[in-house]
Amino acid sequence: MHVDMDAFFASVEQRGNPWLRGRPIAVSGSGWRSVVTSASYQARPFGISAGMPVAQAMRLCPALIRVEGNSDKYVETSEQVIALLREVTPLVEVASIDECYLDITGSLRLFGGAEALARRVKARIREEVGLACSVGVAPNKLMAKLASGLSKPDGLLRLTAEELPAWLEHLPVTELCGIGPRLGAALTAMGVRTCAELSRVPVAALTARFGIVGRHLHEMARGVDSTPVVPTEERPDAKSVGHTLTLDQDLHDREPMRRHLFRLAEEVARRLRKGRYAGRTVTVMVRYADFVTWSRQTTLEAPLDEGLAIYDAARRVFDGLRLRPLGVRLLGVTVSHLVHARDQLPLLPSLQRRRASVQAMDAVNDRYGEFTLTRATLLQMETRTRPISPSWRPLA
Repeated sequence: MHVDMDAFFASVEQRGNPWLRGRPIAVSGSGWRSVVTSASYQARPFGISAGMPVAQAMRLCPALIRVEGNSDKYVETSEQVIALLREVTPLVEVASIDECYLDITGSLRLFGGAEALARRVKARIREEVGLACSVGVAPNKLMAKLASGLSKPDGLLRLTAEELPAWLEHLPVTELCGIGPRLGAALTAMGVRTCAELSRVPVAALTARFGIVGRHLHEMARGVDSTPVVPTEERPDAKSVGHTLTLDQDLHDREPMRRHLFRLAEEVARRLRKGRYAGRTVTVMVRYADFVTWSRQTTLEAPLDEGLAIYDAARRVFDGLRLRPLGVRLLGVTVSHLVHARDQLPLLPSLQRRRASVQAMDAVNDRYGEFTLTRATLLQMETRTRPISPSWRPLA
């Protein structure tokens, strides 16, 4: 089963503010150069979609209501949904903040079959969380995600193994998860537009064109997917943690850029500590006004999980860059080469005090919200909502 929350961020905002219900709204970051992270179904007929620049969305729909995102609210709501799904089966894989896969094989007899179980899930999410979702039920994850997408919004679709060939006969290959615009264009150039056409291309021809992905494409076209549902507690360790920030205006001076890097370093450090990670490699990304992007990194001897230490490393990398005359529109900080952090008390008193201050900040921010307590250097900066990583997972 694939459970996909409908227009999740926008729906959460409409749930909390009755005036927004039935209106075209777009959830975005605080800056006017940010992008749409979620659009309500009333906004979508205007062509507004996630990833679109806010300015373009406002041109397409002058009546669009722009709502600044609140990541804490979305995380809390997502965790409510996940807890509810775990009452159905312990085999819940969180794919992102608004979608989950469930292996319901062992739950079918308990709940009277797949469709009865799906209806129960939809009803409970609506009653207890106040939101609509779309549910797909199928023999595997690939087809379940296809089914939930085809049933949007607020739908339920079950695809049986016997029905799959008929469904796939005329289905465009770009409807399958994993086939994006570039891969779709490459297949179109080969004369392949539907899943049925793709399934008839010899595997040798696909592997010659796409390498190892070719065999996977052949299986996808026939609705074959052997990927198991991996519960959150069994997920592989993260490889990196990072954040980027699109600036409200292009910057040329290094000092304001350093302050933004400091803020990003604190956000990355906060996520590292929540996941009980530390990392040795710090990467700085700079994107210019013409969208040319550069990144540089440094690898340290000891792993880091504190914002100040990460910022010190990022600043050294940044100060070593020769900036182009063009203004900078985006900055990013990433920490990689991660290890599991140990709760080991530093030996030096100065480091002990520093660690204690970080732990105190974490305790306050856990209770009252991100950046309630922060460093004085960051007070002069506009408060921004904590971004949600595309690879977001619950911590437990």
